[in-house]
Amino acid sequence: MSALRLFFLGGLTSYRALFSWLSPWILIPTFIVGPIAQILFFAYVGRTAGVGDDAYYVIGNAVQNAAIPCIFAMSITVGDERRQGTLGLLLVSPARRIPLFLGRALPVVVNGLAVALVALLAGSLLLDVPIRASSLLALTGVVAVSAFACTGLGLANAALSLRVREVAVLSNLVVGVLLVFAGVNVPLSELPDWMAAVAGWLPLTHGIAAAREVAAGAGLASVRDDVLAEAGLGVLYVVIGLALLAWFERESRRKATLDVA
Repeated sequence: MSALRLFFLGGLTSYRALFSWLSPWILIPTFIVGPIAQILFFAYVGRTAGVGDDAYYVIGNAVQNAAIPCIFAMSITVGDERRQGTLGLLLVSPARRIPLFLGRALPVVVNGLAVALVALLAGSLLLDVPIRASSLLALTGVVAVSAFACTGLGLANAALSLRVREVAVLSNLVVGVLLVFAGVNVPLSELPDWMAAVAGWLPLTHGIAAAREVAAGAGLASVRDDVLAEAGLGVLYVVIGLALLAWFERESRRKATLDVA
């Protein structure tokens, strides 16, 4: 029971503190306006270049926007604890580390899913891209798995906040890499071979491919391999993130560098 309380209540409290909420309206520019503007930008660029249709850009960019809260929020949940001087108190507590950090990930996954779905709905309405009602449930599942995979990468990125002064720049680079490599706006077949090979090991690549097929009418069974690959990458990055957090915690204790960047 204590682990469950730590997982759910600890994660929720950390998430609320993350944004220092005075009003939920502060979330609108980042989580609604920005993703919609990104979809419109790339859709009109695609029209001008004659590459792909509106549906291609709506699906790709909507799913990719799940990475914004998943990468940034997950990283800041650890980085801000250190910046505000509370990370040391957290780490000296007897709390189990796995529910402690995974509890912080759960609200982030939900946040990423919500951002992607809002962007998908707005993009489809603004650009008149039809999405079958029968595909919505399967599409939501695919986006949820993609958000989980991005959060796993965000957890690995968060571990670096125990070693560097600021992870915001690194988070921007990670989101940029996903935007370029994951087939969001350029098909993997058009990328250099080495970029396509790297993309196969990044979150979103398989999720976006599956989302496009599901939106076109395919069932979950036909995209099972991509969904499993996306989930597997999420688990892999979660394990890497937890391992890095444990390692950096031990090193910071041994060298007394927890508050030193």
